[in-house]
Amino acid sequence: MRILLVEDDKQLASTLRRGLQGEGHAVDVALNGVDGHWLATENSYDALVVDVMLPGLAGDALCARLREAGDWTPILMLTARSGPEHEATALDSGADDFLGKPFSFMVLTARLRALLRRTGRERPVVIGVGDLRLDPATHRVFRAEREIVLTPRQFALLEFLMRRSGEPVSKATILEHVWDFAYDGAPNIVEVYVRQLRKQIDEPFGRNSLQTVRLVGYRVVDDSAGGEP
Repeated sequence: MRILLVEDDKQLASTLRRGLQGEGHAVDVALNGVDGHWLATENSYDALVVDVMLPGLAGDALCARLREAGDWTPILMLTARSGPEHEATALDSGADDFLGKPFSFMVLTARLRALLRRTGRERPVVIGVGDLRLDPATHRVFRAEREIVLTPRQFALLEFLMRRSGEPVSKATILEHVWDFAYDGAPNIVEVYVRQLRKQIDEPFGRNSLQTVRLVGYRVVDDSAGGEP
């Protein structure tokens, strides 16, 4: 996922960013509500993690503005304020879930995966395309019974494409979701990672599941079911 983290505690924001990046996510960070709202409206995200108490624009107000504008990106609200009234306020402002501080990073990532599964597209716990299986929770990939070890970025790219099985995805869209706002390198980084993935998930098995769609981008298909090269 590409995630926007809006958190004014610099140490916590840095820790969460490193942890989420270690899980293979692309993460943009805003340290106040105004910057968070701007990033959320200028970029496409798979999920937002927003603290309630933010300078400039409170987290619940930020959430409400996005919902009023028709933006229904999943939002996980963080807060140090406990109690049913605070939780209800966060949810009523348009948040999809609520997590009180302090919290376990394991629980945070599990809740983000749950939010992703609740969106309109079918999002099973374990993603499968033919005999290629990817488990976001354990970060494991298998071709049939053989495990394939990937780097976090390779994993993120494969997950993004497998969640859109059969659908051509442009390089620009991949860059928007798999790399973060700070990336300013060449767009051909996508081609580099696609080549790496093919060497991992296809070539050793005589497969062609990660395909190039001419003038469009890339797609993952079940090549054992008649996918076109």
